[in-house]
Parts: sequence; structure tokens; C-alpha cells
Amino acid sequence: MSRVARADADPVSPTTFAPLNNPTFRSIWIATQVSSFGWLMQTVAISWLMATISKSDLNVALVQASTTLPAFFLSVFAGAIADNFSRRKVMFAGWCMIALASAMLAGLVAIGLVDPWIVLGLSFLAGCGVAFTDPAWHASVGDVLPKRDVPAAVTLISVGYNAVRSIGPALGGFVVASFGPLMAFALATLSYLALLGTIQRCKWKVPPSPLPREPMSTAIHDGVRFTAMSSEIKAAIARGTLFGLASISILALLPLVARDQLGAGPIAYGILMAGFGTGAFAAGIGNTILRRTLSQERLITLASIACAACSLSLALTPSLVVAAIALALGGAGWVVTWTGLDVSVQLSSPRWVVGRTLSIYYAFLSGGIAAGSWLWGTIAQNYSLSWALGSSAGALLLVAATGFLLPIRQWKESDQDPLRFEAPEVVLELKPRSGPIVVKIEYFIPDDNVEAFLEQMRERRRVQSRVGARHWTLQRDLQEPCRWTETFRTPTWTDYLRLNHRLTAADRQLDERLLELHTSELPPQIKLSIERPTGSARKRDQPTPFFSRP
Repeated sequence: MSRVARADADPVSPTTFAPLNNPTFRSIWIATQVSSFGWLMQTVAISWLMATISKSDLNVALVQASTTLPAFFLSVFAGAIADNFSRRKVMFAGWCMIALASAMLAGLVAIGLVDPWIVLGLSFLAGCGVAFTDPAWHASVGDVLPKRDVPAAVTLISVGYNAVRSIGPALGGFVVASFGPLMAFALATLSYLALLGTIQRCKWKVPPSPLPREPMSTAIHDGVRFTAMSSEIKAAIARGTLFGLASISILALLPLVARDQLGAGPIAYGILMAGFGTGAFAAGIGNTILRRTLSQERLITLASIACAACSLSLALTPSLVVAAIALALGGAGWVVTWTGLDVSVQLSSPRWVVGRTLSIYYAFLSGGIAAGSWLWGTIAQNYSLSWALGSSAGALLLVAATGFLLPIRQWKESDQDPLRFEAPEVVLELKPRSGPIVVKIEYFIPDDNVEAFLEQMRERRRVQSRVGARHWTLQRDLQEPCRWTETFRTPTWTDYLRLNHRLTAADRQLDERLLELHTSELPPQIKLSIERPTGSARKRDQPTPFFSRP
């Protein structure tokens, strides 16, 4: 789902369409719109196919869950892959899975071999492709474009998809009604092949890392640790999960609204989806103006209220026109929320970990969407459709109120690019896996600066820990109280180098503030040593403890 002013003044580009000046982004974005037509036609075909072959309301709602649940299980793994391997190749592999699922659906429908479990299984396979594609594509935006264009690019991705959403579902409904699901699946497969060709042709440069690739378990652990220590990312994850849980009823139950409440067919369902897409498109186009007028938190709160009004209207109206207008309001709330949260995660993440933070964000919101699809489908089946939609509206109002506890901070420009780091010279010969490495940094802080120093060191602990520091401590010398020692460890020498390569210019500003509090004529002294256990005899090639200064 997803602004060029002075970079030092505002991270917002003056126009949503500025990223299209980049030929690589433009080519992939255009090809993505073509594939989005196919995806939406496929979505309409699958949902209507399930509504015709199954009498279970829960099975219809589970179509949404089957395409989003894979992201809950696979996104963290996919994000680690996107940060450690070529993101372009990860995108290519993900779209291959989606194309395979669509082709298999077309083949099975052609021979008449379809049942609810086969449909859900192939929807799940397509969802696996999305789980790999989305983090890689969104993380690649920062590789292809300058940072100041990232918010505009994320908005443009969402605008493009929702522009297609305003036409694609209606077209899908027409294709299904006129030619059957087989034609929709065949056209979807062709659209995916067009995108695969574009990805294969377009290439962009990513600065190579001087360090070896991280093991997958370490990469996942580091991504989870960074996310857990970022209040901005945690707030976006929590709000996105709750919003997805509450708002997915609008899309998950829409086939039932068309079939049961309006007594209409696939064309009406396509018109309703088009109403949703039209509202989303309009909100996307005006997103830059909205962000300059209202704070990001106020926008997301109003978006939740808009979706609540949409859900309540669908529960009460028997009119196709009123339902389509309500869905336009819901679509606007949908795109404002997801765009704001997505950009919040991107701007809070350095390049080395952005694939993983985005994937964790997608995992939780996909889990919320999948759980919401099951919840509202169950309520609709056991009680009534109106009861499910009305309950969803109440839940969305509660989500709007969570802004008091989990506010989304206004986007701010910060330099998240890594700094150049040269490994310090050491006397002993170290191997990449030599360790553990102990780092000690000495400061001289007068009594008048102690409170300010402790406040900065609380931030220092967070910064160092989220890039890989272990067992961080701060000690004060009992015999010379003005001497303070910061100590932390890394498991290996490579981990120590990786920690320093991950620090950004924004993180280094903290060093400058600490230097202002430090009163010695010399800068804070850094001492490196390697731990060695004493419980067994030392092998000849095992390094001995040492101290050195970079």
C-alpha cells in the first residue's frame, strides 16, 4: 500500500509527482500500475469466485486473510533478506511467486478444479510473494531517490495504486461478469509478467558494504532490537496494527454487502471498490496539502474517524450510491493512514535496517488485517452483517482515541546516512570472529555538568545498544569522581566494525554534545581490549588481552 523543498528545512517535496523525474523509479512505478490492474482484477475474481462456490460468510472474509497472513509470518525474514541481498532480485522473486499463483488459478479454473481450500491456498501463495515484494520495493525507494523525495515517493506509490483501484475493480467486475474468472486470472498473469520484465531491465546502484553479509539469525535479531528501541517505529506499528484490525471489515465484508445487503452482482461490487479507490486517489493527490495544514497525528486520527463513518454507513444503507460515497470517504482515510505510518517508519530508520523495520511493521499490520478479517467474518456469520460493520465502526473510534497514548510525531529531517569509518590500528592480529571485544571510553565531567551528562548518556545508551552494543554500563571513579567510563561489548571484531559503520550523522551529533561537557584537554579516550577466558589453556593462535587506541 504508501514532496522537492529545501532539504534542510522540510522533508516534504512541493509536489507529489517529483519522484517521477527519476527514470528508474518512473519505469518501475508505471509497470507497477499495470500489475496493480491485474492484482485488483484477480482480487475481485477470487472474492466473487469464493462467494459463488461457498455459502460460508467466513470463507469469503478469509480471502483477505489468506493474502495478508503470509506477511505476518514471513515479513521479518523477508526484510532481513532485503537488507542483506539485492533488493531488486528479492522484488523479482516475489513477483514470480505472485505470477505463479495467478497462472495456477487460471489453469485450475480452466479445467473446473476449484474448491474453497484451493482458492485460499493459492491466495496464500500470492500473499507470500507480496510479503517478499513489499519490504524490498519500499526499502528500495531510498536507494533510488534522494531522501527528501522519499515521502513523495511513498505517497505516489499509494496514489498510483489507489488511482488504479478507482478503475480496476469495476473493470475486474465487468471482466468476471462478461467472461468469467478465467479471463481475469489470465490478464492478471500477463500484467505480472510485464512488471517482471521491467524489474529485470531496470537496475540501480547501492553502495556496497565493506563488511561480510550478516547471518540471517543475526540480521533478524538486530532488526528486532533496533525496532524495539525506537519509540517512533513502535508507535507506528501499534497504530497500524489496530487500524488494520478495525478497518479491514470495509474490504473483507464488501462482497457480502454487494451480494446480500444490496442484492447486486460483481459489477456492483466493482463499482463499490471503485468508490473506495476514488476516495483514496483524491486523498493521495491532496496529501501534501493536508500534511502542510494538519499535523500527522491529527490526520491519522481524522482518517480513523472517516473509516468509522464509512463502516457505519455500509451497515445502514441499502443504496448503491450512498454506499459508494461512503466508501470514497473510507478510501481517503485508508490512504492517509497507511501513507503517514509508512513514511514515519522510513524516516525513523537508517538505510542498513530499513528493510527490516518496514518488514516488522508490515508483519504486525498484516497480522492485524488477517485477525480482523477472521473476526468480522465470524461476527457476520454468527450474528449479522450490519452488526459486524457497526462493531467495526465502534472499534475505529477507539483506534482514533489511541493517539493520546501512542502519538505519531511530526516527520522531521535527520541525517540517517552512515558515516565513513576507518578501522583503528591494533597491535595484535585479529580475525573477523575474534572476540568478545570490550570498548571503554573515558570522560572527564565536572560536578556542574553531571546532570546534563547523565541525560545525554541515557540517549547514548539507546543509540549504542540499537546498533549492536551489548552490556552497556556507565561507571564513576570512586577515587577521581570527575572520571566517568562508558563500557560496552560486541561479540566479535566484525560486530565492532559493523556497529561503527551503522552510526549515522544524527547519532554523531550526540558525540558533539558530550564533547562540550568533557573538560579534559584531550578528547574522550577510547580503549579497546579483547576478553579471554582463563578456565582452559590458551591455543597458540588465540589472541591475548590487549589495549590500544584508534
